[in-house]
Amino acid sequence: MIWFVATIAAVRPETPSARTLVLTVPGWPGHEAGQHVDVRLTAPDGYSAVRSYSIASAPDGDRVEITVDTVADGEVSTYLTGLAAVGYPLEIRGPIGGWFVWRPNQWEPVQLIAGGSGIVPLMAMIRVWAASGSQAPLRLLYSVRGPDSIFYRDELERLRDTTAVSVTYVFTRDAPPGWERPPGRLDAAFLRHRTWPARRRPTLYVCGPTSFVEAVADFATGAGHDPARVRTERFGPSSESD
Repeated sequence: MIWFVATIAAVRPETPSARTLVLTVPGWPGHEAGQHVDVRLTAPDGYSAVRSYSIASAPDGDRVEITVDTVADGEVSTYLTGLAAVGYPLEIRGPIGGWFVWRPNQWEPVQLIAGGSGIVPLMAMIRVWAASGSQAPLRLLYSVRGPDSIFYRDELERLRDTTAVSVTYVFTRDAPPGWERPPGRLDAAFLRHRTWPARRRPTLYVCGPTSFVEAVADFATGAGHDPARVRTERFGPSSESD
């Protein structure tokens, strides 16, 4: 797989610690919702570091968007969220992945479940769903620390107001006053109550930290979902793909 030389065309803040980089990638072959890219940074002395980041955007010619959250002491994420600017070059390789993807020809209900920055590849799915005019019923369950940690907040609110997308937030540390559920981790009972029932035979896409993904997968199968319909993407503490 070849490396492309991309150029940062725009930068958008998402949260106090995360931002989206809009890249122009000459020769980009296109991608599917749920795939990711490798990003390589090379220092003047030849040292290089490679990290994987999910693609946030729907296919759009030679433009690719990634959303990066700062990882403490991260070699790559701190550069991308703090120093990289419009006009800077980046090396990327991809698209990568074929299992954790959603395609517009899928007709079954779609259940997206995100933990923190695990929303990024799921947002690509939502954007492709919206752009394609898909009639597949779609729901998003999004677990975040607090309102300030929500990625793509304005866009999600617009989608919830203007389309059939159902968006449910779980706040683990700081919930708005009067919120329907006190702060706390997602549990099996809430997941069962606010996601598609197993009898609808949805495909579930779950992305987030390893512990979150494993817990959600267990909750889902415990609620009767077919394990073959539970697709997962996870990242661990040593990865900057979050």
